Amino acid sequence: MSDLLAVNLLVGDRTYRIRLKAEDEEVVRKTAKKLNEQIAQFKSQYAGKDMQDYMAMVLLSYVSDTQSAAPALEDRELTLSLVRLENQLDRALDDTGSH
Repeated sequence: MSDLLAVNLLVGDRTYRIRLKAEDEEVVRKTAKKLNEQIAQFKSQYAGKDMQDYMAMVLLSYVSDTQSAAPALEDRELTLSLVRLENQLDRALDDTGSH
């Protein structure tokens, strides 16, 4: 595990400490940035929701977009990045005992 970096990522209103390979850091950070940009967009469009609602909207938007378009190489890379990020977030939540 010594080859993994400990990185703090802000997604929505939470900070997640995850471990990842150095070569994955840039992709994961860019993915987190895109997620936060989409969250901000939904916040401006649909005021009064909670963060879980915004996260669900981002996820549904992404899945809808990928279902309606033929997956290009960039889409597959983003999908892999999101899956990796989701797995790392799950591990971080398990490690902290959060919900």
